[in-house]
Amino acid sequence: MEYSTFGRHVAADLWGVSFDRLNDVHTLQSQLIEAAEVSQASVLSVQAKQFDPQGATVLLLLAESHLSIHTYPEKGFAAIDCYTCGDTVDPQSAIAYLIEALQPERTHIKKLIRGMGEIMVEQPDVRSIAHTVL
Repeated sequence: MEYSTFGRHVAADLWGVSFDRLNDVHTLQSQLIEAAEVSQASVLSVQAKQFDPQGATVLLLLAESHLSIHTYPEKGFAAIDCYTCGDTVDPQSAIAYLIEALQPERTHIKKLIRGMGEIMVEQPDVRSIAHTVL
């Protein structure tokens, strides 16, 4: 049996997120798990760390790869990353779910298509990504 190397990698920078939303590791962990479920991903394990005096990192190991968030509450900034192998999981829906939950003032999103011989970079419209969740 031959396996595909195809994968989709979506990275999002979120700016203008409230301090409280970015500094609650337990809520962030729940939101990432829900985002993984929305995208049809299989969560294998979860690692979460609340930093002192502020900030959090949550990493979900997925059967299909990973979903993560790193927060800087003092800057109102979050970096989200979702990479999935194959075509059964939609990383864009996970990112859209998190954007809806965190309610940033602005976003910058890049989508990479990986494993196709060369990396293709797209900058999807966040409105079209958010629409996939609704």
